[in-house]
Amino acid sequence: MAAERGTERDMERVTCTAPVNIAVIKYWGKRDTELILPINSSLSVTLHQDQLRTTTTAAACRDFTEDRLWLNGEEVDAAQPRLQACLREVRRLARKRRGDDAAAPLSLSYKVHVASENNFPTAAGLASSAAGYACLVSVLARLYGVEGELSEVARRGSGSACRSMLGGFVQWNRGERPDGRDSVAQQLAPETHWPELSVLVLVVSGEKKAVGSTAGMQTSVDTSPLLKYRAEVVVPERMTRMARCIQDRDFETFGQLTMQDSNQFHATCLDTFPPIFYLNDISRRIIALVHRFNAHHGCTKVAYTFDAGPNAVVFMLEDTVDEFVEVVRRSFPPSSNGDQFLRGRPVGTAVLPEELLSAVVMDPVPGAIRYILHTKPGPGPQLLDAPSQHLLGPDGLPCHSA
Repeated sequence: MAAERGTERDMERVTCTAPVNIAVIKYWGKRDTELILPINSSLSVTLHQDQLRTTTTAAACRDFTEDRLWLNGEEVDAAQPRLQACLREVRRLARKRRGDDAAAPLSLSYKVHVASENNFPTAAGLASSAAGYACLVSVLARLYGVEGELSEVARRGSGSACRSMLGGFVQWNRGERPDGRDSVAQQLAPETHWPELSVLVLVVSGEKKAVGSTAGMQTSVDTSPLLKYRAEVVVPERMTRMARCIQDRDFETFGQLTMQDSNQFHATCLDTFPPIFYLNDISRRIIALVHRFNAHHGCTKVAYTFDAGPNAVVFMLEDTVDEFVEVVRRSFPPSSNGDQFLRGRPVGTAVLPEELLSAVVMDPVPGAIRYILHTKPGPGPQLLDAPSQHLLGPDGLPCHSA
């Protein structure tokens, strides 16, 4: 097990991984910024960790003099309020669980060292904070022996992190209580429920976005009448419909709802004052390509969604993957990384009929998409059981500098 004790220094290390999730009914806007309580419920698909994951190691030791945090190899401020909120909450739950148990294995007063790495671009609209905080809470809970409902704790770090605490298809209930105890995530269906569902991530940019989600959200809440209408009128009905079409594995309805909700989310960003632009010209070209592809086939074969960034996440059934990947390759020819253009799960070759090419592939833009990542729905956080997978060495420092 990757929880190990250094008896000579009274230290314990735990390593976990956690997934990215992509919302198909979007969360945008908080009614309580401290507890991170959303103005509407949301629904997401957890992506497989073989392709997109955060890995985090936490260590606690009596010799540590302060909390420290390394993200992708760089040390960052461990005093940031959201990280400390998660740490406080896990320790509170551990204290409550232990009661008067004097033999509890790990002192709650010890400082912690945390190292975290993403295998995908950070802060580029690919839900890095969701995976990051889900991983942090998972690893701290293991470290302190806390079990049970943890999505509420992850929510304190990043709202959508509560959905990354579970695999498959996940609903984050808005909740009604002012203390947020009922604003938690629940699994609608496991990742095995819809085995034919495939996901392509079209990476347009790996750069950090100009307007972060937290700041953008608050400006939208303050200035967008459309956001208020969306939260109160549109989303409740969409949540019910989306849950039903997932249960029925109805891709036609799933795809249409996913695209409509993505469009409306970005419309609220435009309705914000001053407006927020997360999509770029290539994002809009991908949207037009998807609609041409569906129109050619006379049904919804593929469906896009965009979070707060320009990168597209495209859902489809497995039998459509080969053809659509070839359409993307023809529309956005790789400029210099042909061998690295397609990553993740294997993709077969496809010969495109001439009528499809002429109807769908128009004005190719070479090099506009950096790469395509092929993935599928996957499980929630996992414990790594090999000591070699720790990101922190026996001295509690990152392995690369240990």
